Amino acid sequence: QVRLVESGGGLVQDGGSLRLTCRISESTFTGTYAMGWFRQAPGKEREFVAAISWNGLLTSTVDSVEGRFTISRDNAKNMVYLQMNSLKPEDTAVYYCAANILAYEHLSQNPIEYSYWGQGTQVTVSS
Repeated sequence: QVRLVESGGGLVQDGGSLRLTCRISESTFTGTYAMGWFRQAPGKEREFVAAISWNGLLTSTVDSVEGRFTISRDNAKNMVYLQMNSLKPEDTAVYYCAANILAYEHLSQNPIEYSYWGQGTQVTVSS
């Protein structure tokens, strides 16, 4: 069992920054694997934002956040981060951390491939 807890969301003005944190806890499974961030705005499908390989050397981001968002991880602390700069009102959504425990370097954009999810953290960007 893998438990994911996100934090760091909040209300920020257009052009502002936030850093989301995902804490990974494991009760029966230990190891490192690919992680992802997704987001879901009201009335919309859950959308891929970024993913990172087990060792942090490979990353992938969706085009709409390229150059503004950065995903990183610290395996010693069991943490995954999403640094979000130059935020826009269209970035407003609930952001979810997810674990793909069957992947090490495969950075999937398909939420179906992620077997564990956090509860989400709200990010609101005001114009």
